[in-house]
Amino acid sequence: MKKNHVTSLLICLLVLFISASSDLIAQQTGVLFTNANVFDGENHNLHEGTNVLVVGNKIHTITSDEIEIPDDVNVTRIDADGRTLMPGLIDAHAHASLMSMPMQAAMISDPAYIHITNAVQAEKTLMRGFTTLRDASGPVFGLKRAIDEGLIPGPRIYPAGAMISQTSGHGDFRMPHEVPRTEMSPLSHTETMGVSAIADGVDEVTRRAREQLMLGASHIKLAGGGGVASVYDPLDAVQYTYDEIRAAVVAAENWGTYVMIHAYTPRAVQMAIKAGVKSIEHGQLLDEETVIMMAENDVWWSLQPFLDDEFANPQTGPNRIKQLMVSTGTERAFELARKHNVNVAWGTDMLFNPAGNINQGAHLAKMVRWFTPAELLVMATSNNAQILKLSGERNPYPYDLGVVKEGAYADLLLVDGNPLEDIDLIRDPESNFVIIMKNGKIYKNTIQ
Repeated sequence: MKKNHVTSLLICLLVLFISASSDLIAQQTGVLFTNANVFDGENHNLHEGTNVLVVGNKIHTITSDEIEIPDDVNVTRIDADGRTLMPGLIDAHAHASLMSMPMQAAMISDPAYIHITNAVQAEKTLMRGFTTLRDASGPVFGLKRAIDEGLIPGPRIYPAGAMISQTSGHGDFRMPHEVPRTEMSPLSHTETMGVSAIADGVDEVTRRAREQLMLGASHIKLAGGGGVASVYDPLDAVQYTYDEIRAAVVAAENWGTYVMIHAYTPRAVQMAIKAGVKSIEHGQLLDEETVIMMAENDVWWSLQPFLDDEFANPQTGPNRIKQLMVSTGTERAFELARKHNVNVAWGTDMLFNPAGNINQGAHLAKMVRWFTPAELLVMATSNNAQILKLSGERNPYPYDLGVVKEGAYADLLLVDGNPLEDIDLIRDPESNFVIIMKNGKIYKNTIQ
């Protein structure tokens, strides 16, 4: 009887231990923001005196009433003290793998070193309050995976993979001695690195698009016209034929996603729209007819504030002339976009100038010459989140982004001030973003 009694006691203790352990395992972490003035990413006003509960990686409750914490949530409480709680910023045209060093250095550096510097820049990007990037070409698949797995801090990345370019196009970085190219020629350095993929003809374009989709692209990037920083192509050059562009569009559509295209001129953009492209990148030289065509076809215009100011990447020679042409066209482009109510996405296109990356927020703030602060903040949050949804079935992050809404991802910034009144607050995220949260995790907190 004594032995049975001891056995029964041990069993009871074991059951209690397992039960307690299960309770601990089931416990969720959460953050409760109280007394916040919320900019929800959609409306042009603040919701004052609001409490926001984050559970796990999503926003659980938003109310002006006191929030009752669920029993299974271990919550950290943060008194916002009237500060502005807003969605994390979204850059709709970024190059997460091409912003850590100048182009010349990237061409000769060890790939492992380049990827390490990209990881460092990814953390700095997040610390500037940018919690999501729509990548517009470059080898980011490994960087995205490392961020998603929590190995390194960084923003969410919607990757395009290598930019698909014709011979002599915006993505052709070969040296003259590497042409003519034959079927037996090796891939160029930038192709091997995954920066670009040179493809001529329908079959090659189809193959290269499918390769990027195989690697995990959420959308496809085509070079459809000349560029400022590229060597061989004049700015007015039209690149790819209708059939070639259409081949990439079909490959993307068959995969449930879309094509973004680098293009500046009316002819290039009109051909892209007719072929089914959903997002025009740049387009500073467009005429009114083409802008109307974009509006009628519900095409997105991913515009960047390319001005000849202190934020412009240094260019010389023929590239400087091209840069000035784009700068001159930028003013009219934004005016036409507003006039015809085109879907405008905002991005920076920062690359090959690591010293300038600190100005990411300033690139948004300086757009007050065309938009109100409220319009800009909506553009960089909920509006940019809409273009991300074009990825359809290839969307790597299926819940809502760019909004403070129940059920959305908990990507949040607590701003010391009201950016709806003073957009310049986002120019200095180090001082003004007192809390930076991504996916429910706090990466910065200076008000503890």
